[in-house]
Amino acid sequence: MAHRNWLISGAFCAVMFFAIYFSVLTPGSADGQAMMLPVDPTPLVAVTGSGKHSFSIEIADNSAEREAGLMFRRTMADDHGMLFVFDKPGVVNFWMKNTPMPLDLVFIGQDGKIKAIKRGEPESEAIISPGQPVSFVLELKAGTAAKDGLENGDLLLHPALGTNSN
Repeated sequence: MAHRNWLISGAFCAVMFFAIYFSVLTPGSADGQAMMLPVDPTPLVAVTGSGKHSFSIEIADNSAEREAGLMFRRTMADDHGMLFVFDKPGVVNFWMKNTPMPLDLVFIGQDGKIKAIKRGEPESEAIISPGQPVSFVLELKAGTAAKDGLENGDLLLHPALGTNSN
């Protein structure tokens, strides 16, 4: 009987350890820290009038990841972004609450082509929307879209978009 109680106590301690580890040591938006997703091994490539531009991306493809996005992120490399993947095309609304850095929001259609580019102002609760259905949104450091010549109609290549460079 004592052995069984020891096993139950040990199992309970293990469960508590993992619960504390994942809630305290794993950063997430609920605790005011930036969510860091793995960088996808395949770069996203933008085909523009000024040439091809490559970005390393994190992919937010479930509701929890899309909700957290780049909140609380203070810095990001010029060639890095976060790609939001939606289950089906629709009109999406973004805001910048709890996002301290300005962003470019690149709204992308189901065909992988840019439908709109909007600027997101830090900490703003103003709604940012393309006003038309999209399937993806790429968030980049503010000014990156203009610097790299991204424009409406440009094609983005990445397997998550259903496009590739082959």
